[in-house]
Amino acid sequence: MAFLSSGPQQSQSLRSSTKSSGPKPSFLEAQNLAKQKSYEKKAKTYKLPLQELTIFTQQLSSLLNAGLPLVQTLEALQEQTEDPIFRVIVREIRLDISSGTSFSVAVKKFPRAFPTLFTSMVEAGEASGALAEILGKLAGYFESTLRLTKKVKSAMTYPIAVIGLAVVLVNVLLIFVIPVFAAMFADFGKKLPAPTQLLIDVSNFLRGWGGLGVLIGIIAIVIVTSKYVATPVGRKHKDNVLVRVMIFGPLIRKIALSRFCRTYATLTKAGVPILRTLEIVAAASGKVQIEEACVEIPSMSARAARFQRWWEPMSFSPR
Repeated sequence: MAFLSSGPQQSQSLRSSTKSSGPKPSFLEAQNLAKQKSYEKKAKTYKLPLQELTIFTQQLSSLLNAGLPLVQTLEALQEQTEDPIFRVIVREIRLDISSGTSFSVAVKKFPRAFPTLFTSMVEAGEASGALAEILGKLAGYFESTLRLTKKVKSAMTYPIAVIGLAVVLVNVLLIFVIPVFAAMFADFGKKLPAPTQLLIDVSNFLRGWGGLGVLIGIIAIVIVTSKYVATPVGRKHKDNVLVRVMIFGPLIRKIALSRFCRTYATLTKAGVPILRTLEIVAAASGKVQIEEACVEIPSMSARAARFQRWWEPMSFSPR
């Protein structure tokens, strides 16, 4: 009986000792450490959204203009950053700068988060001693890029929505509405006109296994096309086709030219050498035609050609 009576007391004492020992804090610490390590692994390949990069550049320029040292500025931005992965990136950059590394070299360790345009502007700012001013110009460039992107998306949303809705409605009519009329016409027992009979045949085809075959074919075409476009030859063909589309072609051409001019002007104002500027502009253009022209321009400049002649290889250039 003494053994039975002591059982609940022992179990209660075990519970109290377990609560007092408290493995939960160590588990939480291990969990936080695992999260931190996962963030550090993702930091090298993390692509920072343009909006976040714009805000970071604006704040960095404002704090440097206020007279704060770069290390303290990065420390303040690290505390304010809500993105945990970007917080790790800012922390690593701050630690590298504290150990004697330049800002441009520290930023280059994260090429996915900071594009080549950002690192080149930082290099120019460090060389000229006007880092805050150049970062302000870069923030303005990012803001204009964001505005342009929003305008393009808003302009493309309506026609894409209309086309998508039209495709859905046509399929609904072919699959659900046309068969009702086909049954009515069959009761008449007369031969239908060729266009009407063709429409009924298409409807019957989509309602059967043909519709599934069409869907599988469309998916296969999309997959093959996406893989082909990822190759250099496919990307060139894609860009050549896009600029020749009747409605969207001129818009795509103007967007590419606008991006080229704004990037070129921003880099030259910051004092970046022209050959390095052309390399950055080619990488940031996103169009094969501009990339090929930027490769040809240095050879033409070496032959002391006039600036007007530099534009000749560029099919995008206004005439």
